[in-house]
Amino acid sequence: MLGNICDIEKLHIGASKNNSLVVCFGELLIDFVPTVGGVSLAEAPAFKKAPGGAPANVAVGISRLGGSSAFIGKVGDDEFGYMLADILKQNNVDNSGMRFDQSARTALAFVTLRADGEREFMFFRHPSADMRLHESELNTNLIKQAKIFHYGSISLIEEPCKSAHLAAMNMAKRSGSILSYDPNLRLPLWPSAEAARKGIMSIWDQADLIKVSEDEITFLTGGDDAYDDSVVMKKLFHPNLKLLVVTEGSAGCRYYTKAFKGRIPGIKVKAVDTTGAGDAFVSGLLTCLSSDLKLFQNEERLREALRFANACGALTVTERGAIPSLPTKTAVLDALSKYSVSYK
Repeated sequence: MLGNICDIEKLHIGASKNNSLVVCFGELLIDFVPTVGGVSLAEAPAFKKAPGGAPANVAVGISRLGGSSAFIGKVGDDEFGYMLADILKQNNVDNSGMRFDQSARTALAFVTLRADGEREFMFFRHPSADMRLHESELNTNLIKQAKIFHYGSISLIEEPCKSAHLAAMNMAKRSGSILSYDPNLRLPLWPSAEAARKGIMSIWDQADLIKVSEDEITFLTGGDDAYDDSVVMKKLFHPNLKLLVVTEGSAGCRYYTKAFKGRIPGIKVKAVDTTGAGDAFVSGLLTCLSSDLKLFQNEERLREALRFANACGALTVTERGAIPSLPTKTAVLDALSKYSVSYK
């Protein structure tokens, strides 16, 4: 196992800043998380301000792991917006694709993990600046440089951001980018459950890589068993897909390609806040993929990358907030070394 960990380390160290760029598109916002765990939003005595937004989390996560990343999205022309732009810059994320809206505020979200284990969200975006990104505001040069173009589904909910999203995705595809999709279902933001299902699936067959959770499988398939491989392959694995990954929280993840499938166990940690865990997982996987596109064809290399991604997700839940808790490469490799016995 130690030899495999070293292989991953070499893979990251060898990443070229010029040809391994991951461009993340979508929302960047402020998460407010309770200062104590296991309470509802109404019961929380106080909140801690933390930068967040799934695509931005992934961009920072990749940079923390030694990769090259950029972010494209829109924030308000306000104190929070400029704070978020500075946070990306401080984390070595290229923020030249950010835009600032003078007529809408930076999005806010209150997030908590209740005592029953369920996450609770309250969003403030009526509208928020991220929803108002226009196609004409896209940094096209940045998109065309992407080795991997990563996105979610929240940017598909409202115009004009939806059209900007589709244009950016198509531009990246024409430029030879790998398209990476994490649906990141947030039902309260959609007009209805059916609108969410339709919107998420509308671009499903264009992605090369999809990361989805167990709950999202159940939702997208209309209640089917998320653990049934035949359900995953028949309903979610489209003909052009190179890799589908199903995350299972602390239990680890499953992976599916046209040639092989399998499961990687997770690392057991004491969870404090699960916000950003999935984004950390994606950042770990995309960091590995940006340096080695053969992961799609080589099961052994893919399994090592997914172990690395599992560790990224596990370490993130040990602290509060998304971006503040994203791990460094050194921390991940230390965790893999410590828990290597789990994989023997």
